[in-house]
Amino acid sequence: MPLSMNRDVFITCAVTGSGGTQDRSPHVPRSPAQIAEAAIDAAKAGASIVHCHVRDPESGKPARDPALYRELTERIRDSDTDVVLNLTAGMGGDLTLGGTDAPLPPVADTDMIGAEERVAHVVECQPEICTLDCGTMNFAEADYIMVNTPGMLRDMAQRMVASGVRVEIEAFDTGHLWFAQQLVKEGIIPEPVLVQLCMGVPWGAPDDLNTFLAMVNNVPAGWHWSGFSLGRNQMPYVAAAVLAGGNVRVGLEDNLFLEKGLLATNAQLVERAATIVENMGARVIGPDEVRSRLQLEKRALR
Repeated sequence: MPLSMNRDVFITCAVTGSGGTQDRSPHVPRSPAQIAEAAIDAAKAGASIVHCHVRDPESGKPARDPALYRELTERIRDSDTDVVLNLTAGMGGDLTLGGTDAPLPPVADTDMIGAEERVAHVVECQPEICTLDCGTMNFAEADYIMVNTPGMLRDMAQRMVASGVRVEIEAFDTGHLWFAQQLVKEGIIPEPVLVQLCMGVPWGAPDDLNTFLAMVNNVPAGWHWSGFSLGRNQMPYVAAAVLAGGNVRVGLEDNLFLEKGLLATNAQLVERAATIVENMGARVIGPDEVRSRLQLEKRALR
C-alpha cells in the first residue's frame, strides 16, 4: 500500500477497560468519580475522545450497572472540560463453558444477556459514540468466549443507531471487518463509518505489521479508523497508525506502563502519544473537529 500519513489525528483514551488490571496499578480507576477524573485529565492532555467502561467501586472488577454509567456520564458532562464520550457496549456476551469433557451447561462466570439489556446504558446515557465488538472470539485472559453472533450484532447496532449514537466498530480480526462491511451494506450502520482496529489482543489479530496492514487494507475507502496495540507496543502503534493514515488510541485499558518499570496515568499516555504525533509533523485535533468529521451530536441524559 502507498504511504498515506494522516496529518490531522484524533486521540482516543481508553480509560479503564474490563480486564483484570485493577490490582496491577494504583492508577487504574475504579469508581465513577475516579474514571471521570481520569477521563477529564486525559482530555486536558490532548484526548478528544474518552472510551469508558465501569467497574465495581469496591472490588475494581468490571461491571455493567447502568447506575454507574449514569454517574460517570453526569460527572464528565458536568465538568468544564469538553470531550467526546464513547461508552463500551461490550459487556454481557461472555460465555464460559464447563470442562473439555462436559462443556455444557456453562459455568457460573458466564454473563450472557439480551441485546436490549446490553445497550440499555447507551440508550439511557446518550453518549456520542458507543462500541460494537463486531465478532465472536476466544480471549486469553481467561478460558471464555466473547460471543457476538450476527443476529445479536444486527439487533444491538439497530438499537444504537435508533438512539442516535454513532457506532464505533471494534474489529479484532479481518473477519470482523468483513461482517462490519455487511452491516453497512445492509444499511444498519450509517455513514460516516468509524472503526477501531484492535491489534495484539489474544486470540485476535496479532500486532505484527503485516497483519496490521492487512487490517488497514480491509478498511473501505471513506471510513474513519483508529488503531492500537497492547503493552509495550502501544506507543509504536501510535506511529504506525498515523503513518498508515489512521488515528490513535492509548490508555490504561491497553497498557499500564509509560516505560519499563514506570507505571503510567492515562494523562501521561495521552501526552506521550500527542508528542509522537506532533513530532511526526501531524496535528492533534480537538473534540469539535472530531464532531464535525464524524457528524456527532452532544446530548443530555434521558
